[in-house]
Amino acid sequence: MKLIFEIAIEIDLLPLNFEIEKPMYVSPLNTDLLFEEAQKDSLYLNLIEQLNKDFNLANEGIDFPLSITPDELKIQLHEKIYRMIQYKFAEYLNLLYIIDVPENEIKQLDGSDLVSLAEEVSFLILKREWQKVWFRNFYK
Repeated sequence: MKLIFEIAIEIDLLPLNFEIEKPMYVSPLNTDLLFEEAQKDSLYLNLIEQLNKDFNLANEGIDFPLSITPDELKIQLHEKIYRMIQYKFAEYLNLLYIIDVPENEIKQLDGSDLVSLAEEVSFLILKREWQKVWFRNFYK
């Protein structure tokens, strides 16, 4: 079955180099917008699965249930990152490497307050994991 634009090209209504606009990845500005977009695209569960996968690759025992709400996920991730920064710094760095959080973004953070640092790092982790999920879904 031919798509409408394929038929339009065949009867010379559209040029041969016609491209359909593809959605572009836009990095979310905060955690709430990220979760909103993930739920809108029905990819929230994929995001949780990606988080679980990468934490397990880093040998960090965490298993977010698929039924976790966005607010609970945000809180639990923040607590986990806070504890890792405070007590398991080498493992924390390994986790950032495995998830592939951009080093320049980490270096820009203010480390004077551990609570806010953990919150900002949690967002960077979620943002990177969301990017992986979004691209995997878009190019499947």
